[in-house]
Amino acid sequence: MLEKLKQLSKETAIYGASTIVGRFLNFLLVPFYTNVLSTDLFGVYTYLYAIIAFMNIAYIYGLDAAFMKYFSLAENDIQKKQNFSVPFITVFITSILFSLPLIYFYKGIGNTINLQTEFHHLLIYLVSFLTIDTLSLIPFALLRMQNKSVKFAIIKILNIVTNLSMNFILILGYDFGIEAIFISNLVASGLTFILLLPDILSNLTFNFSSEILKRMLKFGLPYMPGSLSAMMVQMISVPILRELTDDGTLGIFRANYKLGIFMMLFASMFQYAWQPFFLNNAKEENAKELFSKVLTLFLLAASSFWVVLSLFIDNIAGFEFLDGISIIGKNFLSGIYIVPIILFSHLLYGMYINFQAGIYIEEKTKYFPLITGVGALTNILLNFLLIPIYGIYGAAITSLISYFVMASGLFITAQKFYPIKYEYSKISKILLTCIVIGSAYYVLLFNNSLLIGYKFILLAAFVLSLFVFNVIKVSEIKSVLALLKK
Repeated sequence: MLEKLKQLSKETAIYGASTIVGRFLNFLLVPFYTNVLSTDLFGVYTYLYAIIAFMNIAYIYGLDAAFMKYFSLAENDIQKKQNFSVPFITVFITSILFSLPLIYFYKGIGNTINLQTEFHHLLIYLVSFLTIDTLSLIPFALLRMQNKSVKFAIIKILNIVTNLSMNFILILGYDFGIEAIFISNLVASGLTFILLLPDILSNLTFNFSSEILKRMLKFGLPYMPGSLSAMMVQMISVPILRELTDDGTLGIFRANYKLGIFMMLFASMFQYAWQPFFLNNAKEENAKELFSKVLTLFLLAASSFWVVLSLFIDNIAGFEFLDGISIIGKNFLSGIYIVPIILFSHLLYGMYINFQAGIYIEEKTKYFPLITGVGALTNILLNFLLIPIYGIYGAAITSLISYFVMASGLFITAQKFYPIKYEYSKISKILLTCIVIGSAYYVLLFNNSLLIGYKFILLAAFVLSLFVFNVIKVSEIKSVLALLKK
């Protein structure tokens, strides 16, 4: 058992590190794009990639999850190859059937989605790399099931590095503009598929079984509503904001939304550590007390991170280097003040991750689609209500409320089946302090008084409040320092 736990920890670290590194490398494209593209072009790019996010779910229709389920039940290599081949061949055929009409009618589709004529040809690139990416999903799942975590991570990072390199070469070297983004993605996707080919061919058999396919579809298709709901919470604001405003406004919103990656990475790192942690400790006598303490510590760390980032994100994003180039292009900085709201949305998502423990332990995962569905519905309704009034602020507030609804819904559900006595006093004090700091921030902002001195005062007030309200004790700080010293 110890060896299995070591293997789990090792693979969790590799998958987690590769995912986080990958997301950060992808984020490097945001400063690049916002310094070389106009707000309108960035909006077009954002809109098309939001469409891809939804099409990904339709193209795979849960067969990647079904493959992992039935591959794990296979008793021998013959069954494993068949359980790989059936979903792979099926997805190969359906992807081609989906893609050919989309490519043939790309002009009409471009008109339908209100895309300017000059960008219609981008849909051909989009459908092409979407098809290749879909064909790579089950082979990637195969690597996971075969415990080839290192190969998985290397291919993923090579994909991103290739994408980055091609973007720099085509935009800076050949002045390709927005088209470079799609060509780069197509090249990176093609390279990824080529690297996966040896694993595909060594596991492929044409002994097709319609019975296996029926079982896999029965298992996989129910995943689609939950996946679509989760994607709506993340991305539905993109088409709605574009419909209610314009490409430039959408570009400004999404460029600043992507700065939320700092809190998203924090939540992701926590998630990779948290899931194996609560599963491994679920049967411990003091498990619930331990889980309670984890939430408090997560919230304390995340809120501190949130305060620092929120107060100084405009200084960080607007800092100029390399002859006037900044982290976010100057034309996009008008939306920088939605970032604290987006960061707090991801903090709430971190709490949502924390509340998952009870649902998994008690095997009540059927509630996830319902909770994300409510979050998605909230997101759609509030976007249409708030964007016409508050613009990009309305979209940011909608994201915050949606994640609050999801976190609250999961908390209530988890407490019903796996009640944990959380440290409600400390949690409420931390959240209340964040609300006060955030309110003071926006009052100063809207009165054009958000000076650097006031920012440091707010930061000091936050730290002091943690001690005044006994959220942190001096004795605890000394204990931690002593432990670190050892």
